[in-house]
Amino acid sequence: MKTGKRFVLCVSNKDYEASLIPRKIYEVIPDEQAERDDFIRIIDESGEDYLYHIGHFAFLELPAEIEQVLVAA
Repeated sequence: MKTGKRFVLCVSNKDYEASLIPRKIYEVIPDEQAERDDFIRIIDESGEDYLYHIGHFAFLELPAEIEQVLVAA
């Protein structure tokens, strides 16, 4: 069963080396206004939620089983 959550893969941490880890999967926190401006909200390595330009990420289409594992983690 799909969870409705969205996930992204960090493809670049340029200018955010301490906050983002390349090749790490992050869960997207819904923020419609940010997304209209080509930003997404995630919880980064500081443990806080921040906005980042979508150019740092690739959106993932994951099988339901993997989504459930990531949500449960």
